[in-house]
Amino acid sequence: MSSPLSFRITLALSLAGFSCFLLLYGTQPLLPQLTVAFGITPGSASLAVTAGTGMMALLLIPLSLIADRWGRERLMRIGLAGAAVFSLASAWAPDFWLLVVARAGLGVCIAGVPAAAMAYLGEELPAAERARAMGLYIGGNALGGMAGRLLAAAVSDWAGNWHDGLLAVSLLGLLVAVAFWRLLPPAAHFRPHSLQPRQLFADVRRIYADPGLPWLFCTAFLSMGTLVGLYNYLPFRLGLAPYELGPAAIGSIFLLYAVGSWSSAWAGRQVARHGRQRMQLLMALLMTAGIALTLATPLWLIVGALTLYTFGFFAVHSVASAWVGHRAGPRRGFVAALYLSSYYLGGSVVGTATGWAWSHAGWPGVTAAALLCAGAVIGIAWHLRRLAQ
Repeated sequence: MSSPLSFRITLALSLAGFSCFLLLYGTQPLLPQLTVAFGITPGSASLAVTAGTGMMALLLIPLSLIADRWGRERLMRIGLAGAAVFSLASAWAPDFWLLVVARAGLGVCIAGVPAAAMAYLGEELPAAERARAMGLYIGGNALGGMAGRLLAAAVSDWAGNWHDGLLAVSLLGLLVAVAFWRLLPPAAHFRPHSLQPRQLFADVRRIYADPGLPWLFCTAFLSMGTLVGLYNYLPFRLGLAPYELGPAAIGSIFLLYAVGSWSSAWAGRQVARHGRQRMQLLMALLMTAGIALTLATPLWLIVGALTLYTFGFFAVHSVASAWVGHRAGPRRGFVAALYLSSYYLGGSVVGTATGWAWSHAGWPGVTAAALLCAGAVIGIAWHLRRLAQ
């Protein structure tokens, strides 16, 4: 049983993960509305999502180095509050490119949170509690992603415009930031690390010489690319015949993130019983099967397939994240940043590139792109099956 302090740490960081995904993906169910409101293509509209994830990917590493040197709590607190402010700005952007700039600013603020959170968990919690806490943290990510998408879709459908949908998400993000400021305990085990170039280059060489870490970074890139690609363009498919669903009905698809929240926590518990290698491979296979089944036409089967995919994806991410923390060594924040940078870069690059597949080949093109990435994740998991824990 965890101590009250461990519970408080886990709760605070789960709220941080909730807020990050809440704010970052609040625009995703609104992409069809943005294409109409601004007269742009679906691929261009996807920048309302990928501008934030792209800036996160670019700045995770430098901000993690700052956190390694000067501490993690301040960076996380300021980051969550700043992200809520930029989200509020994007809600009233009069021009699409101003909206993209505001979403990029949101990504800059959030970039300081995930790597610092992963490193904080690794430093402040006992080793026996880390996998479970990481699963709950990623479960918070999933719940935040679900809440942001549902809230934005429901409010925009009710109000008749996308502005109010983003406003609702932004205000919730601001409330969560206040709760996080009050809950997070001061770090007791943080030790500053050097920023001297010679030491940094030595750490980079050590990290990329590790037999597992670079492959886990690739897993993050590819798997997140499938998530953003599928969830970016599924609303466009469901808005067309024979489905012709409205924004609120399309937004309800993101209820499936609750499955991801549960699977993250579940996978964290199963690692102790079955091992990281076996869990990673099994969940990668499940994720891939779910992608393939989305080619079906009946709506109930599409939802079922997406449920399988979402369960598998969040389990893969949970296992890989904890595995990275286990192998990270003394530079936990830096290694976490490299992993998460790969994760969000995959969402930005593959997520935007999938727009080309949608424009040229429709949903079969999106599925083919996602299957290519998921097949590579299976190959990596198979390669890692003999890796020492």
